[in-house]
Amino acid sequence: MIIAGAGPTGLALALALARHGVPTVVLDGQTGPPPHRLARTCVLPPDTAHWARLPGVGGEAVTWPAWRTTLRGRTVRRLEFAPGGAPLQLPQHLLERALREAAEGEELVRLVTGRRLVTVERGTHDVVAHTADPRDPGGAERQWRGSHLVGCDGARSTVRKLLGIAFPGRTGVERYAVATVRAELPWPGEAGLHRGLPHGEVTVRPLSGDRWRLDWPLPQDGGLVTPEGMLDLVHTTLAAWHDGAVPEHQLLDTGVLVCHQRLARHWRSGRVFLAGDAAHLLGSLGTQQVAEGLRDADNLAWKLAVACREGDAEPLLDSYEAERRTAVGARLRAVDQALPLVRGRGGLTAKLTGRGGGRLALLADGHLGLGALGSPARYAGSPITPAPARSVATETPLGAPAADVPVTALDGARGLLRNWLGGPLLLVLTAPGSRVWDARHWLSAGLMPELAAASRGLALPAELLVTEEYPGAGAHALLVVRPDGHLAAALPGTDLDELRACVHVLRGVAADGVESPAGR
Repeated sequence: MIIAGAGPTGLALALALARHGVPTVVLDGQTGPPPHRLARTCVLPPDTAHWARLPGVGGEAVTWPAWRTTLRGRTVRRLEFAPGGAPLQLPQHLLERALREAAEGEELVRLVTGRRLVTVERGTHDVVAHTADPRDPGGAERQWRGSHLVGCDGARSTVRKLLGIAFPGRTGVERYAVATVRAELPWPGEAGLHRGLPHGEVTVRPLSGDRWRLDWPLPQDGGLVTPEGMLDLVHTTLAAWHDGAVPEHQLLDTGVLVCHQRLARHWRSGRVFLAGDAAHLLGSLGTQQVAEGLRDADNLAWKLAVACREGDAEPLLDSYEAERRTAVGARLRAVDQALPLVRGRGGLTAKLTGRGGGRLALLADGHLGLGALGSPARYAGSPITPAPARSVATETPLGAPAADVPVTALDGARGLLRNWLGGPLLLVLTAPGSRVWDARHWLSAGLMPELAAASRGLALPAELLVTEEYPGAGAHALLVVRPDGHLAAALPGTDLDELRACVHVLRGVAADGVESPAGR
């Protein structure tokens, strides 16, 4: 497998494929590490937070205890996060460094630095990538052959251009002045949105070591932000929170964030795929571009692994674009609909009288992972989402990320569900009392022997787990959880025929082994 680009999406995809046993070559066209910029950070919602648990991250990923919204100094909303339900933030260069260190230590990942993609040959059974050294324009090209190629090579993607795929959208949808400071703020560790300040509005998000990232929306006229103007933003904002006096602080980094809205017309062309910035650009109103790229990687990895391991996976591979492009497109439309409401553009200000609370909620949703601007994608309409004849109720909508419940494996290992993601399909049986039983006893009791046997003969590799309870589900419910953590089905644990049929749909084939109608 060939991956063009060694940013967060490309490196995460390589690591995810390695967990499935698929070797990759990652072509890194850069000649040095990413710049260390504390004003360039990323927020990872819970469904992508596993990428911030790599050893190289250390204690740099900060989980928010709460979110606070204020209006003219008065708190109008305070949301405390449940355990495991909070976003976290870290500098993007630290995430990239941790991903790179993990890739360098993974024997199935070959990281090739200083080789930039120049052309691609697409065959019936493989792909050949031609690369050159950007430091040696007259040097010889090198060739790399793989079963598939994934373009994770950024907004100016060479892969996308070579495929001739359009990248429509808008440039400069929003601009923000960004500063990272070390200071003591009135709300220790809390992220938040503060409006009605001398400079209007600022979003505050904590980093480690008493550091904070502050974002101020800028006017649409495109005027320059001078150093003096940036200092005025920082000093005036800090003073507003400290009774008019500028507190002791250290200005660590500044910048201007320009947000674009773009969506590639197609994300797949035969054996070549697009992911991350090569496929989409967003960032307005707190939408998280890095997190969406990591979701692309999690979604695509297990499908490519099936294609490499078994072949005959066209419907499954097609579902990547059907799921992820649809999800990101919906996010971009939500931004387009919300911007006139929250910024008062297009003559809508007069229509918003008395709706300040709704406006504040829209400004926060992208950061909080809520609503159309922030909540994780649901793949309920996907061509590989089963529609079982018999199902059981849970609090998790089909296609949404499964709840991160405590589980026990057949070998007695225990932990949270997230620790098993990224491998085989997970079959999670609700079995009250299982956490206090010895595994030797319940493995041979009730439904377990039949389920264990059935899990070994499914159309996809699967692992059976048990949980004491699952939100909204009764005893003996069987939850089918995809490798990327999304709930595919919730079935009666006794209905093995329905289980087999559901997994066949997930695999993109009908029960008789031919391509399923849903996958065509």
